[in-house]
Amino acid sequence: MKTVGIIGAGIMGADIAFMSAGAGYQVSIYDVDGARTKAALNRIHDRLNRYADDGRIEKAKIAEIMDRIHICDNLTDLKNIEIIDECVFEDIGLKKEIFTQLDEICRPDAVLASSTSSISITEIASATRRPQSVIGIHFMNPAHVMKLVEIIPGIATTRETVETAKAFVKKLGKTHVESRDYPGFLLNRMLVPMINEAVYLLYENAGTAESIDKVMKLGLNLPMGPLALADMIGLDVLLAVAEEMFRGYSDAKYRPCPLLKKYVAAGYLGEKSGRGFYIYNK
Repeated sequence: MKTVGIIGAGIMGADIAFMSAGAGYQVSIYDVDGARTKAALNRIHDRLNRYADDGRIEKAKIAEIMDRIHICDNLTDLKNIEIIDECVFEDIGLKKEIFTQLDEICRPDAVLASSTSSISITEIASATRRPQSVIGIHFMNPAHVMKLVEIIPGIATTRETVETAKAFVKKLGKTHVESRDYPGFLLNRMLVPMINEAVYLLYENAGTAESIDKVMKLGLNLPMGPLALADMIGLDVLLAVAEEMFRGYSDAKYRPCPLLKKYVAAGYLGEKSGRGFYIYNK
């Protein structure tokens, strides 16, 4: 396998493009917003320059890696790609629309992957006539740093597709775990309720954001508190995952805190917007 396609040039899409090109793949990246694609390429180039300055790569490697990344003007430009990873927002309607198009466009043996962190792979695959080739490849954020990847087969996904996904993430230097296709998979089914409960503590004035995070950092020796972690993930992303889990399980323990909904409605999305549970200098 030599070619990787990425749909969505946000933080996750840019990270996967960066890692894939660095691992020797030819990478094609598509986003409906051309400015976002250019920003992703700039972010990748800046990171490579920092790596070279730190001695992590040779300067000569920068141009070599950047030359492996190609901007696509249309989704149809991905027609000959061997594995495609969709990295758009957590919206089941949008994802199914994209996979319906990929089903029409892509070569018959292509692996169609989603980087979703919570949505059913089986449901996404239902938008295609090749559910056996659809799989979840959930990278942790930030993907270029975190070692873990969840691989999630849908109900019809073949072992051949699973093994292809495993080989792909292994070449990127990642460690995988395989999860059953239930909302939130493994990590977020544990993590999101914990963060949501921390938001409830803030909502109920049980403590300040700093106190809540300090308890988890010093009491459980975690590197980050749950509210700071929520800001890093993005409160809109966190809310989308929580709502998907609440929809999927119909269990009140997954109900998103009203304060989380209010912050997202106000545009307080965390680090990326400059304000979340903490205020950041952009």
